Amino acid sequence: MYTAVTRAIRVTVQPVFLEDQSAPTEGRYVWAYHVRIENEGEETVRLRTRHWRITDAMGRMQEVRGPGVVGEQPVLEPGGSFEYTSGTPLGTPSGIMVGSYGMEDADGEAFDIAIPAFSLDSPHQPMRLN
Repeated sequence: MYTAVTRAIRVTVQPVFLEDQSAPTEGRYVWAYHVRIENEGEETVRLRTRHWRITDAMGRMQEVRGPGVVGEQPVLEPGGSFEYTSGTPLGTPSGIMVGSYGMEDADGEAFDIAIPAFSLDSPHQPMRLN
C-alpha cells in the first residue's frame, strides 16, 4: 500500500495487476487500483477534480484530468472517508502513477492534495538488478 497525507487528508492506494484482463503477447497490461481517502482533519472538504500522471516502462507519460472520481465529487466530513476502485492499461509490463486531487473546503478555498506515487508491476516484468 502507498500513502500520502496533505492537510490532514490521507490518501492510500493499493494497485493490483489484472492477469485476466491483460494480454502480454499483445502488449496489453491492466491494473486496478483501490483508493481510500480519509479526512483526519477538522473541516469538511469536497473532492472536485483529479489529475493523474501515468508513466510506462519506456518513459512515455500520459496525463488524465477531470472532474471528481468515478463520476462523483464526494464530501468528506471530519472523520469521514470515501473509497473507490478504478483501473489503467499500459503497453508495458510495468509503470508508475502519481497525481493529485483538487479539493475545496467549506469556505470555497481550493487546494490540492497528493496522491502517492505507486508502482504498477506485473509478473511479466523481467527482474533487473541495478
